[in-house]
Parts: sequence; structure tokens; C-alpha cells
Amino acid sequence: MIGLQQLPFIDSHTGGEPTRVILAGGPNLGRGSAADKLAIFRGQHDDFRRAVITEPRGSDMLVGALLLEPADPSCIAGVLFFDNACCLGMCGHGMIGVVATLAHLGQIRPGEHRVETPVGIVTVTLNLDESVSVTNVPAYRKARAVTVAGPDGRRVTGDVAYGGNWFFLIDDHGQSLDRANVDALTAFTWQLRQAVNEGGFPEVDHVVLYGPGRAAGAHSRNFVLCPGRAYDRSPCGTGTSARLACLAADGTLEENARFVQESITGSTFRGRFRWVDKARGIIAPTITGHAYVTVQGTLLLDSHDPFHAGIP
Repeated sequence: MIGLQQLPFIDSHTGGEPTRVILAGGPNLGRGSAADKLAIFRGQHDDFRRAVITEPRGSDMLVGALLLEPADPSCIAGVLFFDNACCLGMCGHGMIGVVATLAHLGQIRPGEHRVETPVGIVTVTLNLDESVSVTNVPAYRKARAVTVAGPDGRRVTGDVAYGGNWFFLIDDHGQSLDRANVDALTAFTWQLRQAVNEGGFPEVDHVVLYGPGRAAGAHSRNFVLCPGRAYDRSPCGTGTSARLACLAADGTLEENARFVQESITGSTFRGRFRWVDKARGIIAPTITGHAYVTVQGTLLLDSHDPFHAGIP
């Protein structure tokens, strides 16, 4: 980055979790697919990710979304998602934020649209009530009843599943899912992540704890640890997708049945699924939620600023 770089952006939140959409001014990533562009972005432009997301311009819980020209002409946009630690294959709350941002700009109207991501094309619907439904990439459970040693020496058992990102999902954990307990929950899940990575699942970078729902109509409440050790303020779209895959595989949730996932902040997503390949346990999950635009402006990246690429 040389001189003064200007990046028009819009911030929104989905269920309390922020998304920062970079509208223009990003690095030249070539003309390939979103997956090709992600490889270039990850390998050559990590300073851009850090500049947009980390302090002093961002924060640990912020997720970035870089809008791109799609390689697939059937798509309205391409997008790369990233957080304070790494690039993400997909982001459910972030995709809802992207759609709300495009609607705010007048670039899309209610109806169905396609968006290109590094892990596949995602179908989104801007509903008449301004909610957004995301039919995610296929989700599935990779391993059932994986047991690892918890930080207190107690054995903890959960499932490893994919919903656009990789998750370790735990129902029986002995923790209180209250916001006052966030520090303890973060430490607990961070150690579980290390244990499951060392136990043969290095791809897992999110950990989810579940408990009884408290919001009206919620089937469960969760605490979600994200890759950079921040917790998800929303119910987590890719995590809910992975959860639906596990419930489908266990036969405890019927195809197209409504499932309401509550976050630790009390916000909710509505989920449902259809089978893609029942024999292999692969589903197409759909997650619905609301996003709200909060800030519109321009980030200024000055190459003379010692922290133009964030605080190391």
C-alpha cells in the first residue's frame, strides 16, 4: 500500500455481530474464481486484511467482506470473508450483512440472487420484510462423538461438522451459557479447539457449545468461539448450518422443519434444510436473519502511518 488509500465501506450488524463490507479499492486479485482470488489474497495481501479488520480501525469481533466482480455471470457479486485471524470460506452472518448492504445501496431488490464465495455459490433471498435467507453451501457431519480432554481434565464429546467452515459442536459440556461467563467460556472453548486439532482434526477452527433456548421459540442457545478467539454475537450462520447437518444425520430434525438457534446475546436465526444426499448425510441448509446498516464511510490507509496495516 503506497500513499493514501481510500476504501469506501459500510458496516452492519447481524444479530449483534458486525460485518464490514469493503465496496471498492481492494487489491488486484486477477480474473479467476473466488477461490483463485482467495489464494492470491491470502498469500499476498494479508496486510490489507489486517488494515481493515484489526486495531486501530477495527476490532476482534469484526468480520470483513471484500466485494468482487464474480467470475460466474449468474452471480450478482463475489465476496471474500475474513476476520482478525484469517480468511474464511463462508460466513453466514456476513452474507446476510452483504445482502442488507447491497439493498441499502439500491443495488438489489427483494427476490432471489446468487453470490460467489471461495467454497461455492450461495443463493440468497432478500425477503419482503427485509430479512435475508441464505441457502448455504452443502453441509455435513464428518465425525460423530469425538472425545477429547477438556481443560479441567473432564472428557468432552462432540461432533466435527462442516457448514462453510469447520466446527466442533458440543451439547454436554457443564458450562453456563451466560454473557457474564464469556471469559470462562472463551478459555474453555479455546483449549477444546487445541485438543480437537491435536486429536486428528486440524481443520476445526470454530467451537460451539449448546444449551437450552431462552428466547421465545428458540430450540437451543449457543456460544461460538471464532478463529481469532473472539466469540460470535450472532447465532453463527455456518455453525447453524453444521448443527442442522448433525440433527439431520441423527434423525432428530425433519427436512424443511423450522429450527430456531439463539446466540449468547439472545439474537436468533431461523434454519431449515433439504437433503442433497441422504445416504451420505449431506444437506442444503437455509438460514434466515436480519442485518442492520450502522455506518457508511471511507477508511483511509496512509502508508506513512506506522499502523497502516494494523497493530501487529
